Amino acid sequence: MEEDDSGGHHHHTIRVASSDVAMGENEICEPNNSPSLKQKVAEVIAASLETYRSKPFSFWLLLFLSSGAMLTAFPASSLLSRLYYTDGGQSKWILSWAAVAGWPLPALLLLPLYLLGKASPTPLSLSLCLWYALLGFLSAADNLMYAWAYAYLPASTASLVAASSLAFSALFGRAIAKNTLTLSSINAVAVITAGVAIVALDSGSDRPPGVTARQYALGFVLDVLGSALHGLIFALSELVFARVLGRRSFHVVLEQQAAVSLCAFAFTSVGLAVAEGFPAMRREAAGFAHGGKAAYVNVMVWTAVTFQLGVLGGTGVLFLASTVLAGVLNAVRVPLTSVAAVIWFHDPMSGFKILALVITVWGFASYMVGHSTFKKTSTS
Repeated sequence: MEEDDSGGHHHHTIRVASSDVAMGENEICEPNNSPSLKQKVAEVIAASLETYRSKPFSFWLLLFLSSGAMLTAFPASSLLSRLYYTDGGQSKWILSWAAVAGWPLPALLLLPLYLLGKASPTPLSLSLCLWYALLGFLSAADNLMYAWAYAYLPASTASLVAASSLAFSALFGRAIAKNTLTLSSINAVAVITAGVAIVALDSGSDRPPGVTARQYALGFVLDVLGSALHGLIFALSELVFARVLGRRSFHVVLEQQAAVSLCAFAFTSVGLAVAEGFPAMRREAAGFAHGGKAAYVNVMVWTAVTFQLGVLGGTGVLFLASTVLAGVLNAVRVPLTSVAAVIWFHDPMSGFKILALVITVWGFASYMVGHSTFKKTSTS
């Protein structure tokens, strides 16, 4: 306000464009629509907690133990398979037979449940027996394929290729067990399959001494076929739980494994007898490195124990969750087996293998995060 010569007052009004003010207010007050990393992490944690609360503690304990068995026993079984060949073993039938020779283990675990009256045996029907026989035959064939693979591939490479079982588990789970395939599941399958392809491109750098290029290729192909059969067994086992046994109690997991392993043991024993593998055991034991017969028996026994514990864990995950989760956990054991093989067997670890490991872990993480988000959306 200014005073003029006549003593009057002139008011000067300052005008501001209303659109500018509105724009400024909007810029200040309107929040950013894109969530921050902290918000995303909080959402994943909230979804995980919500999923946890939806099941009783006993469910999560059994799932934790089953997953732990898969992630420890299966890598140990893979390393023992490679140790068998490294220290003088030669027969693929003997290694396959040792894997299922531990079939009494789940049967022994069943006895206390029956004796204490907490569970009753499932009545055997013709349909159930046929399912057990089919799964036993497929398991015997699967074990034989993996035995050939470990004869010609380093343990780290064989385990990386076996990660392809996730893709087959997801596909067979969708086709047979009607599992839902989310975008995260498809992404995990694609990423882990890419990791297997990377290992295939690097196939010339880690061929064991004395193994020809043709034998290496045969081991690679049989490893992939064994992984496909592994995924099929997962899906069929889940189908048996859903339609024949029912998801009544966890003891049916032990029943199925004991019956299927017994059938696989019978099929493999016939093959071993035809191949004259029983007399060959004595010859192999006599010339086995680092301890002879005692070391040979030790490897055979622990192969049987670790394989049965791994299968028990996998069957438990199938019963409690789904084929896809079992396939994902089966892929997660890859880095554990690969790192252990590099330490104990001094397997070559090229840049391609390291890249394949990173990709495999990334695929697993993608599945777990996406699965938690999917659970939250489904619940809402």
